Amino acid sequence: VQVGSTVTIQEDGYEEETYTIVGAAEANPREGKISNESPIGKAILNHRVGEDVHVEAPDGSYKFRIVKIG
Repeated sequence: VQVGSTVTIQEDGYEEETYTIVGAAEANPREGKISNESPIGKAILNHRVGEDVHVEAPDGSYKFRIVKIG
């Protein structure tokens, strides 16, 4: 996963979510664009499909799997 990648992730028990990783100035979560500086963005950089990623966010920590990278 790099800036510009479109990534599908899935947390256990939840629907898949797809995001495009962008720079901070382009971030717009409503459009599925998250910053490479956000908790999820930072956590998934340099990971691959099938890897589990642990995220420390302001509202707690959680884990999800990278399902697809486009």
